[in-house]
Amino acid sequence: MAVWIAVVATGIGCYALKLAGLVAPQRVLADERVRRFTALVPVALLTALVAVQTLAHGRVLELDAARLSGLAAAVVALLLRAPFLVVLVAAAAVTAGLRAFGV
Repeated sequence: MAVWIAVVATGIGCYALKLAGLVAPQRVLADERVRRFTALVPVALLTALVAVQTLAHGRVLELDAARLSGLAAAVVALLLRAPFLVVLVAAAAVTAGLRAFGV
């Protein structure tokens, strides 16, 4: 039951956030601090997601060499300005290759 309460509360929160964006006055949205905040929030959230998926296993911090190597391959591909699909394939291939070798 508690899970459904969390799901419903999250849904209501998301709806309220979307509604707040629609009804916010233009002068608030034009503020430089708001623009800077909205530009940086997706980067911070994506970074947190990558860190959790790479360094955690359940509730335990786990330094998995295969996942870290896949992340390193993705970083290298991004630095080489590869398309996003190539970045994903490179990371997955390196991780899968190392797992196949038992790393």
